[in-house]
Amino acid sequence: MKKIDANELDLKDKLVAINRVTKVVKGGRTFRFAALMVVGDENGHVGVGMGKAAEIPDAIRKGKEDAKKNMVYVARNDAGSIFHDILGKSGSASVLIKPASEGTGVIAGGPVRAVLELAGIRNIRTKSLGSNNKRNVVNATIEALRLLKTPDQVARLRGKSVEEIVS
Repeated sequence: MKKIDANELDLKDKLVAINRVTKVVKGGRTFRFAALMVVGDENGHVGVGMGKAAEIPDAIRKGKEDAKKNMVYVARNDAGSIFHDILGKSGSASVLIKPASEGTGVIAGGPVRAVLELAGIRNIRTKSLGSNNKRNVVNATIEALRLLKTPDQVARLRGKSVEEIVS
């Protein structure tokens, strides 16, 4: 799989979650922030990243930079959906993603919706199973999208033509 250069893409970003972390030290409490970011070009490229810093804007900036390093490409069909059902897992969170026909829209919860919209998927149905930890749900969605195969890839693996696979 070829490496995606995030600098060449026109990326949009979404803040999925911001978490305040407290550390108790001798002089009192110190607060730090962790930001879960999703970036994508709404044309098949999407990535997720986590940024941690003492200030919220710094955490968001670091999250964006991390997301650009972890980009995946998502192949889509003519209906702006995916080619087949897929189950992605991360930790105890699982995300079931199913293709949908034109006009269905994005039927997904918050963290999953952010990833799918920035990937450019317009028609899809999803179900989040197991844990609802936002970081694991987003990672499970990315994992599912990474595992997707196009009919061309399946035909090549099986040594058949695309027509034999699709029919």
